[in-house]
Amino acid sequence: MATPKRLVASSAKLEITQIKSVIGGKQNQRNTLRSLGLKRIGHTVVRNADDVTVGMVNTVPHLVKVEEAK
Repeated sequence: MATPKRLVASSAKLEITQIKSVIGGKQNQRNTLRSLGLKRIGHTVVRNADDVTVGMVNTVPHLVKVEEAK
């Protein structure tokens, strides 16, 4: 399942998984993944769907998979 093009802030929790490498990517994309707490391909973090997190996910939608946490 691909990440939606544009997420919007809500009260939900998001499960964010890195699915592609940042090698060859722009520095701001590397910094964004690190700020989300992602360290390697397959690594998953759970974050609140606030404005900051949604903005970061929308910066790197091609590198992550986002699902609503259960």
